Amino acid sequence: MSESTTAEKADFWFDPLCPFAWITSRWMGEVEQVRSVSVDWHVMSLAVLNEGRDLPADYQELMRKGWAPVRVITAAKELHGSEYVKKLYDAMGTRIHNKGNKDFDAVIAESLEEVGLPADLAAYGATDEYDAQLRASHQDGIDRVGDEVGTPVVAFNGTAFFGPVLTSIPRGEQAGRIFDGAVMMSEFPEFFELKRSRTGTPTFD
Repeated sequence: MSESTTAEKADFWFDPLCPFAWITSRWMGEVEQVRSVSVDWHVMSLAVLNEGRDLPADYQELMRKGWAPVRVITAAKELHGSEYVKKLYDAMGTRIHNKGNKDFDAVIAESLEEVGLPADLAAYGATDEYDAQLRASHQDGIDRVGDEVGTPVVAFNGTAFFGPVLTSIPRGEQAGRIFDGAVMMSEFPEFFELKRSRTGTPTFD
């Protein structure tokens, strides 16, 4: 492990639909290989974030469909344990982003099978039974950064930011160095924002 700046604890809030959250989550997986850090994974919801907002019709439809994956992950956590949050995220995200599968019913069914959970958990995607827990997880992330941002939200030793937003996945020691920089900035309580216009599109290799 590097002797550079590290964080013992990170928290990560994601919606499986978000390609930028997916890239950032894969970066965190790389970081775990080169830095001493443990990550706790939490759902947030773009559908909840965008409630009441005037959105284009196609995005409204995506938000409607987007309830199902986060509801199923939340139900799996409540009924089978928190370890399934990351397992299902990995399975769903690989299908949605790397494989380009936007049939969320199929994504959910295949992901449940992959991680060894009962197929009937898919039914929770169409119910609000665990929406209180989903909204609480979402709000926990948003309360740390403010509601003018989206996903991902990442907290380093308790200090949270929206992002980092990446368009490709840093690997190995490069991933670690970017992490070191993010942790270093998080340690300065008056640091809030660093941004530039995005010119690239997400790549997941």
